[in-house]
Amino acid sequence: MTDNAEFIRSIYKAFERGDVKAILDLLDPSVEWISYSDPKTIPWGGKRGGVSGAASFFQAFADNVDFEVFEPRQILASGDHVTALGHTRARFKKAGGGTFDMEWAHVFTFKNGKISRFQEFNDTAAIEHAFAA
Repeated sequence: MTDNAEFIRSIYKAFERGDVKAILDLLDPSVEWISYSDPKTIPWGGKRGGVSGAASFFQAFADNVDFEVFEPRQILASGDHVTALGHTRARFKKAGGGTFDMEWAHVFTFKNGKISRFQEFNDTAAIEHAFAA
């Protein structure tokens, strides 16, 4: 990949294909994986460490959510940091699960050509409301 923005575009393409292994292969072994939400109310929320922690984040999505739309809209790169802004509409899998529709921001930090930190910023109120439905 020629630059960090293209690297992140490839991550999102892998996610769209459901190829989580391809994403995990691009992570630094000591990656910090952070979703700024309470894991008691949002299954994929909280801070996780290492590749296995990142894998558990993706597993929490797979166990709980069906995506209707997952759309990175803007990718902004500056040195070792890439910020992606996007939109998601998804439904919780549980019986009677609600739908959430929100904008999000993802911030990636690179070290030695791999992702060393991921931070996710969501509309937690929208997700919690859908989860409680």
